[in-house]
Amino acid sequence: MEAYKVWVRKNRDLVRSLESLANGVTWILPERFANSEIAPEAVYALLGIVSSVNQHIIETPNDGHSLASKEQSIPWALVVSILKDVEAVVEVAAQHFVGDDRKWGFLAVTEAVKACVRLAAFRESGYRMLLQGGEVENEEEDVLEDNQGVKTNGVPVIYPVNGHSQNGHWITSDGPDGKPGIISKSLEGRAVAALNRFGQNAKMLSDPTWMSRLQPSPVPPVMEIEKPTFATIWSSKGVSGRLFMLGEAVHIFRPLVYVLLIRKFGIKSWTPWLVSLAVELASLGIHSHATDLNHRAGRVHQLSSAERDELKRRKMMWALYVMRDPFFASYTR
Repeated sequence: MEAYKVWVRKNRDLVRSLESLANGVTWILPERFANSEIAPEAVYALLGIVSSVNQHIIETPNDGHSLASKEQSIPWALVVSILKDVEAVVEVAAQHFVGDDRKWGFLAVTEAVKACVRLAAFRESGYRMLLQGGEVENEEEDVLEDNQGVKTNGVPVIYPVNGHSQNGHWITSDGPDGKPGIISKSLEGRAVAALNRFGQNAKMLSDPTWMSRLQPSPVPPVMEIEKPTFATIWSSKGVSGRLFMLGEAVHIFRPLVYVLLIRKFGIKSWTPWLVSLAVELASLGIHSHATDLNHRAGRVHQLSSAERDELKRRKMMWALYVMRDPFFASYTR
């Protein structure tokens, strides 16, 4: 597997060309597959999975010096992408073997698995907003920090192992003469700190006894991450943070609720359509209310640009409701 990863990273342009060629070949599948949709859908899903895996390999850093925030045991975004491709095959296969009415049970199981994976991705990301249903990692830094350096929506904070943060500065244990030193986050502060270190080094070299005080060069601090837990977010973020988590959880479970209602009432019933739309509106309404609470508290808008784009995308998805039954059968068509 490691050899394949190295090959993909070195030949990324060739890999993309082969993927495009393979997708084009699927349009000329043999006529013997024309009577069954399972084989073409399985081929499309397989190509989608391979493409997602290759993209994940290309985007994953290859060096061993990446921050701990980039390291996670399971690539949840990749898992979500694979599940979406698998779900398409499950739907076509279930419709072929058990019929339209009984396929919704299989789809409900698939949606339940996807909801669990998205919840795990939501937790792993530090309770950030899921982008494109969890298929894209939310790695953009937030705008606002509180006095403890914790992001407003519970995003992890990075600290050096041998230091901590105080009043917007890093306090480390490797200052002059072994005393704690303060390093500013600004460019000017870092430049002053560098000049101070240069002066200390020059003083040591001019001292005849500097050889006796030579110490091994300190190892650069390893960056570690402190991920907030659910209890931390729930207890420290107040009403706005709790509303944010609630709104995202409602959005995650919306597809599962929709499929379960179709399984119970049928695709021609208005109940699944109306409840799904109501859940979608409730999720966005909760996010909007959480933002208003932050404004009233005098805080800066805590959503990043990627998260604001995600909310716009979710609003645009409302247009798809006119293409769903029973609205499509009654009005659109």
